Amino acid sequence: MNLLDGTTIALAPLLPWAVLAPLFVVAVAVVLLAVFRRARGAWLRALAVVVLALALINPSLVHENREPIKDVAVVVLDTSPSQNIGDRKARAESELQNLTERLKAFDDLEVRVVRAGDGASGAAAINETHLFDALNRAMADVPRRRMAGAVLITDGQVHDIPENVAKLAEIGPIHTLLTGNRDEGDRRLAIVQAPTYGLVGKPVELTIRIDDMPGRQSQDAAVTLRQDGGAPRTIRVPVGRDFHMDFPVTHGGQNVLEMEVEAAKQELTLANNRTAVVVNGVRDRLRVLLVSGEPHAGERTWRNLLKADPSVDLVHFTILRPPEKQDGTPIRELSLIAFPIRELFEIKLDEFDLIIFDRYRRRGVLPQMYLENIAEYVQKGGALLEASGQGYSTPLSLFRTPLGQVMPAEPTGQTIDRPFKPTVTEVGRRHPVTAGLPGDNPNGDPSWGRWFHQVDVTPNNGSVVMNGADNRPLLILDRVGKGRVAQLASDQMWLWSRGFEGGGPQAELLRRLAHWLMKEPELEENDLRARVDGNKITVERRSLEPDPRSVTLTTPSDETRTLEMTDDKTGRAVATVVAAEPGIYRVSDGDRTALAVVGAVNPPELADVRSTGDKLAPVAKDTGGGIHWISDTESGARPGIDVRRTRPDRAQTGDGWIGLRANGDFVVTGVSDVPLLPIGAVLALALGALLMAWRREGR
Repeated sequence: MNLLDGTTIALAPLLPWAVLAPLFVVAVAVVLLAVFRRARGAWLRALAVVVLALALINPSLVHENREPIKDVAVVVLDTSPSQNIGDRKARAESELQNLTERLKAFDDLEVRVVRAGDGASGAAAINETHLFDALNRAMADVPRRRMAGAVLITDGQVHDIPENVAKLAEIGPIHTLLTGNRDEGDRRLAIVQAPTYGLVGKPVELTIRIDDMPGRQSQDAAVTLRQDGGAPRTIRVPVGRDFHMDFPVTHGGQNVLEMEVEAAKQELTLANNRTAVVVNGVRDRLRVLLVSGEPHAGERTWRNLLKADPSVDLVHFTILRPPEKQDGTPIRELSLIAFPIRELFEIKLDEFDLIIFDRYRRRGVLPQMYLENIAEYVQKGGALLEASGQGYSTPLSLFRTPLGQVMPAEPTGQTIDRPFKPTVTEVGRRHPVTAGLPGDNPNGDPSWGRWFHQVDVTPNNGSVVMNGADNRPLLILDRVGKGRVAQLASDQMWLWSRGFEGGGPQAELLRRLAHWLMKEPELEENDLRARVDGNKITVERRSLEPDPRSVTLTTPSDETRTLEMTDDKTGRAVATVVAAEPGIYRVSDGDRTALAVVGAVNPPELADVRSTGDKLAPVAKDTGGGIHWISDTESGARPGIDVRRTRPDRAQTGDGWIGLRANGDFVVTGVSDVPLLPIGAVLALALGALLMAWRREGR
């Protein structure tokens, strides 16, 4: 029997109930018989029986020493990117301060405040708002019977609401305090469909859509397009329906198309008015023209290397007539099939991605006009690789032709015929073509094999990335007009492919050479780029000379910050930053600009930035919580939402107030047991009643 909170009456019978029950029955029967016969002293006998019965039952007063346990309330503050809109962030911080001040008045309540959605936990945090994950982590060590409830301070755009909302009722009431304003409007530009890859030189189709929320407000809107940071152009796009457009893939690697729609009459943020598409350009087939001036041991190396790549279409011609043979035979009669020089070097020259001259010397096969065509082809953006043989140091050298105007090195007329190991220069250790070549040793001789022949040249332009005998230039790379030229002053790379003295990295070197000549972005020697991994942005600047300049990072919300770059001595300077919001980040060092697209193509965080209570309405309904607009209380005498402690069976919310459940949980620290009937008093009372009954009946 509970008398007061923590105090009860307990029974501890002196005899088993199996014995006491028959005795009580007999005693009651005797008393009833006496009452029925109207015997004197019957009530005194009854008193004695009752007193003896109470003594045998042995009642006692039990009191528990209880120590109350505090209930736990969790306040989750939404710090996701959408909270930076307008005055939501300031309003949320102000309401958090007001709320915590009110909760301090409750001594029986422990308050836990957690911030969720700031992007520190990974990429998912900047794409979506996860408040219930933060709530679960905050109450992971709390029994549900101690939970008083939770308060979410948010704009209502929450993306991790559990499917089984009814199960949240065990937490207590979950209240939502909305930080935005009623009747907000916004315009959004979204990517409906975009491919990940595209063929270089061919367009891909994109599908975009403009939505005015809450309703359609205009027929069309101007969208500004900018590809790879180039000049902008504007198109008109209808509002409220899908729009298809072509995006030209102009080069290999990442092709970035920025899109920005003009602002609408109602705008919460311009962050979702901008978006970007990244399409990786891949080459369908690499067309290579290889012209070998004469048969030699290294000719097969070039052919095998190029034919081994299934993405390469190789056209190879070898001039078989030795230069010392002069028998007057017409050139057109020296081959099994006619050398289609006009078709290759005039009609279809621009279709080749790379032209290689291997040990070529002038002998009348290619007229001067076709060599002029090749020089013009390079100036307009073509790629040329020249592997010099003995003939480059003679009057029959290609340098003595119109191609000399694009060649980076001039022959001295001498050749070097002694063993040497090619070495990477200091500039070469910063150039992506030769930086970190397998076998290179910056502090000593490289581990690859020797070569035995080199043409002595004097570089006029370009960068010398490898030296040969006597530290003479061996590999020179140069940009000519819009094109690129690589010159290798030796024809003995085939020794590496044959494994002579351990061989060397000929395959890796030639692969890098080919990619650099074809302007693959990852092998640019002077470049600024930004790479995204989850929500981490890595800014990398490549340069042939150390560049201590910092870079400027512009966020999607147009905030800027300075990043200091760390040079790793291999031509790369790196800086890393964690993105706090999805969208387009712009990096600039004053000369170059790079773009980084963080987050999903259409991040849910920016899909709808209007403040709403619709998503959390089922949570409030099933848990007994409420949804309140903070803006409704700002004009009152006492700003903020009022807080009350409520019984679990009462209403948990009302006009301008929210309730946190008072569970009354406790732990028992001690128990006291006091008998209600002292033995002496009970025996005296029972004996007195029997004596009085005997005396009464004896009269």
